[in-house]
Amino acid sequence: MIIALAGRRVDAPGADTPRFPPANVTAVQERLHRLLVEQQAQAVVCSAACGADLLALEAAGVLGIRRRIVLPYARDSFRATSVVDRPGDWGERFDRILDPVEAMGDLVVLGYAEGEEAAYLATNRAILEQAAILAAQAQQAVGAAVVWDGAGRGADDVTAAFLQEARQRGLTVWPVSTL
Repeated sequence: MIIALAGRRVDAPGADTPRFPPANVTAVQERLHRLLVEQQAQAVVCSAACGADLLALEAAGVLGIRRRIVLPYARDSFRATSVVDRPGDWGERFDRILDPVEAMGDLVVLGYAEGEEAAYLATNRAILEQAAILAAQAQQAVGAAVVWDGAGRGADDVTAAFLQEARQRGLTVWPVSTL
């Protein structure tokens, strides 16, 4: 199974609505590890933001599962805007994961400009497309993991858009709770 994944970033301090409380990081990582084992994952394709993405990439690394990372724009800019802007050791985790993934040729950078509105939705599509490419090469099926609180936050919710796109493609979807 090739797993395309998207999900919530860990909540910022003082978040109005808890979507991924920092206290739940260990529990979410255990859920992701279990999902990868249960689905006999051969590869995980996702971005690398703090929270769901990095936790899934860490779990895949522990299990020896191939990791392909899709970033909307340059690595350093992404690290600044989507990784280290939340409390915790996310920057160190990002670097520990990205270096070997990039060395293996499994880092895909789409080339959008930082802040470009279409960048994150395009990243969702690219994650699903990259998962389909790996699945075809390995003669495996593709499924989608959505790591979230189970509720959309409106029209600009990129995680909800990923879920919708995965369903439109007819993929099996596994929700993984962040709460």
